[in-house]
This record gives sequence, C-alpha cells and structure tokens, in this order.
Amino acid sequence: MKRSSVLRKVFFSTLYLSTFTFGGGYVIVTLLKSKFVNELHWIDEDEMLDLVAIAQSSPGAIAVNGSIVVGYKLAGLPGVVLAVLGAVIPPFVILTLVSFFYTAFRENTVIQSLLTGMKSGVGAVIASVVWDMGSGVVCSKDLLLIGIMVAAFLANYYFKVNVIIIILTVIVIGVIRTLIRERRKGAQK
Repeated sequence: MKRSSVLRKVFFSTLYLSTFTFGGGYVIVTLLKSKFVNELHWIDEDEMLDLVAIAQSSPGAIAVNGSIVVGYKLAGLPGVVLAVLGAVIPPFVILTLVSFFYTAFRENTVIQSLLTGMKSGVGAVIASVVWDMGSGVVCSKDLLLIGIMVAAFLANYYFKVNVIIIILTVIVIGVIRTLIRERRKGAQK
C-alpha cells in the first residue's frame, strides 16, 4: 500500500475515532484496535496489546499515546504527527466550543441528562476493554501473565497499591523474564 494512502488512513481514522468517542483514552484505544486490527488487519492482536501496554505506561493522555504508538508502527514519524493531530483536533475544537457556552451547558437539563446517560455507555466500553485484554491474556495460557493480571487487580482494587508501583513492578518482571529467555536461547545454541 502506498505510504500516502496509509498516512491519510491513519489521520482520518484517528480523527474520526477521536471525534465520535466519549469516555476517555481506554475507549479510543479499543476503537483503534477495532479499526487497525479487526477491520484493516494492519496490526496483529498481540502486537496491539504490546502497543496498548506501551501507551498505558507512558506519561500523558492514553488516547494520544495510543495514537502515537499506532501511528509510529504504521508510518513512522509522519504517522505519529498525523495520528496525534487526528486525536487532538476534535477534543480541542469541542472543548473550545464548550468553554464559550459553559454556563448555558451547566444550566441545561437536557445536556446534563445526555452526559449522565453517556456515563453508562462509557462503563460498558471500559468493561469491553477489560474483557478483550483479559481474555487475550487468559487465552495465552501463560501462567505468569495470568498471575500478574490477577495480582495487579488485587493489589490495586483491594489493597489500594498505587498504579505506578504496579507498572514498575511489572516492568521489572518483564525485563527479568526477557533476560532469562535470552540467556536460555544463548545456552541452547
């Protein structure tokens, strides 16, 4: 596929998703997966999970981080620029308009009802993200990954361990696991 058509598709896909997505970064990441993995088949499922993990562990908004890693994977630095523009333009325009009419929106019961109703949809989408990512880990049948997933949930939900500590711990586990695998491969040669 021509680079210009990939760049155009990356920009308009992130622009469209960012325009019509409510509920934050986890929602747009799910829709990026749907678009680039399920519909276009440009990224495979495991690679998308890796990209999402990178986006989640990087500082900043996950929607922008997700766009960055997907844009870079598909088209390098120009893909990053266009994906970020596509992800940032809609919220910028929407927030600018809302700020002009803030008092009218704050007092309007119809707008308040719409926003309250959208919370339910956002909850469903976040549940879908958890299901997709969790089922991918369970289907891998990797006991270490399943154990990490369960331990991370328990640590955060029940013991209120800060997410940063959980992320750093999982990074250390991942590095150690990778080093052990590489050492075993080297020993087998």
